[in-house]
Amino acid sequence: MANIFDDIMNVLTGGGRGSSGRKPEPEDDGEKPKKEKKSGQGKRAMKNGGKAVGIFVLVLLVAVLAMNSVYTIGEQEQAVVTTFGVPGAVTESGLHFKIPFVQQVTKVDTTIQGFSVGFDNAEQETVANEAIMITSDFNFVDIDFYVEYRVSDPVKAVFASKEPEMILRNLAQSCIRSVVSNYDVDSVLTTGKNEIQSNIKEMLLAQMEEQDIGLQLVNITIQDSEPPTAEVMAAFKDVETAKQGKETSINNANRYRNEKLPKAEADVDQILQEAESTKTRRINEAYGAVSMFNAQYEEYVKNPLVTKQRMFYETMEEVLPNLKVIIDGTDSVNTMLMDQLSGSAGTGSQAAAGGAQTGNGSGGGSSAGSGRTGGSTGTDGQTLGTDAGTTELDSATPEPGAN
Repeated sequence: MANIFDDIMNVLTGGGRGSSGRKPEPEDDGEKPKKEKKSGQGKRAMKNGGKAVGIFVLVLLVAVLAMNSVYTIGEQEQAVVTTFGVPGAVTESGLHFKIPFVQQVTKVDTTIQGFSVGFDNAEQETVANEAIMITSDFNFVDIDFYVEYRVSDPVKAVFASKEPEMILRNLAQSCIRSVVSNYDVDSVLTTGKNEIQSNIKEMLLAQMEEQDIGLQLVNITIQDSEPPTAEVMAAFKDVETAKQGKETSINNANRYRNEKLPKAEADVDQILQEAESTKTRRINEAYGAVSMFNAQYEEYVKNPLVTKQRMFYETMEEVLPNLKVIIDGTDSVNTMLMDQLSGSAGTGSQAAAGGAQTGNGSGGGSSAGSGRTGGSTGTDGQTLGTDAGTTELDSATPEPGAN
């Protein structure tokens, strides 16, 4: 190798050995020694110029080799390095080295990329052969999608296929037509878009996994869907407006129901609680009345007469203050309030003294004392007696209800 390099340098400098490795013999042209001296100087000048050219070529060669041995990878890039036909992925960003003329580097963009199906973004117009599709109810519809993808395996993206994006586009069109053909036109235009997108994405992921082209599907969305003619488009817009109005009415009805039902349920709970409270109160009152009656009955059994008199007096104390007592005299009729009769002891004695007896039966008497009033009314000869003040039962008091 060194000998070859030396031969190259000798050729470039115009001196040294020839191809046979021997120095050329000087020609014996019979010239004078002066001419030989001038010829030797010219050869030395040519030799120095050849050395300069050789050095320049060598520096240029080294620079070219140095430039071809260094490459950089950005943050959103990966590289595929091929060494003697064997590919390998380089995923780390930054400065990297390679063997010049032996290793080849292909950079791959790993950012999210996308393309439209059924619409030309550059021309801003619909692509008819991609957009027009037929639905399950045999209606035509214009629908365009946007597919987003990224490179997941740079080696497969470079070597598994010639145009991986074109393969992905064809797979997307196939999946889109297969899914759209299973839905009616109303679902495609209005309420079924989300379900259609989900089914297309699921099918397309399965197809890409089977093809294994080094690309990963990020998302696929419906950009627009409309009928193919203006008249049909207007009719479908009216239908969609009516459906939206229907949904609005349903939402308003649900809101009204949600507002009224809790209030009605609260009213029902309140009524039930009040009913339970009234039920419990009345049951307790009934138990209390039964207990009181049983206690009174026990006392009545022990002494019936005293119990009758006490019950009679208690009843009269409750009833008489709200009654008007009319005393019918022989000469005139006088009306007196009961509260005037029971006001004081003196008043009671005066009322007892002024009592009148009427009727066909036997007359009744009243016991006069401090605070005790008495009177006899009626035609049947019954005698009523009350104790308005501090009452003391007198043995002479007639039994209530006795004739």
